[in-house]
Amino acid sequence: MKTKILFVIFLLSAICNMQAQINPQDASAHDKKMEWWREARFGMFIHWGPYSILGGEYNGHKQIRGGAEWIMNRCKIPVAEYQAYAKQFNPTKYDPEAWVKLAKEAGMKYIVMTSKHHDGFAMFKSNASNFNIVDFTPYKKDILDELAKACRKYNMKLGFYYSQAQDWNNPGGAAARRVMGEGWLNPDSAKIDAYTKEHKGHWDPVQDSKTMEEYINQVAIPQIKELLTNYGDVAVIWWDTPVGMTNEFAEKIKAEIDKYPQIITNDRLKSPNFRGDFRTPEQKIFGSNELDGSDWETCMTMDNSWGFRKNSENWKSTETLIRNLIDIASKGGNYLLNVGPTSEGEIPPQSVERLKEVGKWMKINGEAIYGTTRCFLEKPEWGCYTMKNAKENTVLYLSVFDFPANRQILIPGVKSSVKSCTLLAGKIKLKTKSTNEGLLVYLPEKAPDAIASVISVRFIGRIH
Repeated sequence: MKTKILFVIFLLSAICNMQAQINPQDASAHDKKMEWWREARFGMFIHWGPYSILGGEYNGHKQIRGGAEWIMNRCKIPVAEYQAYAKQFNPTKYDPEAWVKLAKEAGMKYIVMTSKHHDGFAMFKSNASNFNIVDFTPYKKDILDELAKACRKYNMKLGFYYSQAQDWNNPGGAAARRVMGEGWLNPDSAKIDAYTKEHKGHWDPVQDSKTMEEYINQVAIPQIKELLTNYGDVAVIWWDTPVGMTNEFAEKIKAEIDKYPQIITNDRLKSPNFRGDFRTPEQKIFGSNELDGSDWETCMTMDNSWGFRKNSENWKSTETLIRNLIDIASKGGNYLLNVGPTSEGEIPPQSVERLKEVGKWMKINGEAIYGTTRCFLEKPEWGCYTMKNAKENTVLYLSVFDFPANRQILIPGVKSSVKSCTLLAGKIKLKTKSTNEGLLVYLPEKAPDAIASVISVRFIGRIH
């Protein structure tokens, strides 16, 4: 027993020492850096590259597995053949100002664009590899430069997705091993899959002509420097799939990012030692039991592919998108919602339609999303709570998905005095009543919004 007591004392002492070593100034600087991001809550993800030419179809067949941006790997397209497709990439209908305006209309506060996805194609002018939009295609213009100018014009934060490890075109880049599973492609599929197993995921000998260390030093690091220096203030760097990454490679990359302390990064540089500033659940929303107090961002598609897919199906409804946004905000997270433009440079009409509909809802109810924090109240059956502090007071937002039959909502356990209670649609004042069980809110006869009607309850002081 004495040994156990001594161990507990030692453990508590170690924890106290660790806490004492935390620099309050560092925590304050971090919070300052994250301020705009936490206020934003809603952003646009853009997956775009020459894979949009194929649109999820190769040799007359639909790609069976994975998003359309993975078609080179999934279908094991040889490097030379994929590059032949890339040479045709000429997005003459690209209108960056229209894209930024659409994001703003939807209520989004930042954009994260794929500067280079796993196919290794840079959507910017790069001196590290000629496999880029300016040097390799008839378009000849820097996509990122055009987008950066539009974002500055309309006061939109801009971040860059960069595949730091996987690169299927530049020799030495990593490749996640994926069994082909596309039997119609090649009678030698089994041989190709055996080759990928032996060659760390590669399927084309050209990919093996350099080491990954050479790739990191000669392509990844120089391109990251280009992204950090050539496009004005970069808000976010979004890493992805650290296949083959080592601590040494990650340290080199981190050293470049550390020169720009305002930049926010995610947690995918290399796990678990390089956590970045926020967690990144993909295609799912964290449950309450998965929240650990850190910042997080759900990235999600509107259909079932990140990159443009011809004849795409399973589009999420506007209702689903709005309720996802509310659910995420209620848990203190951000929603990074994806669009996959066509090879001509147009955002699919299904995405445009949904974003505009989300924007109409946000125009009325956005205050229940922006700048809110995780609500400590248990999630109700009728919808979600979001909340924010307003000086000495607290504002609680009730996003009601389904009006109860009795037109009453009970907020269990809340005893604080109410300063005002307002339905955001129409700014209609609602009555409340304090009861032994909590605060009772009386709803109007008809819900103003079939997706989510939002009520603002402003309390005097903090909620208790």
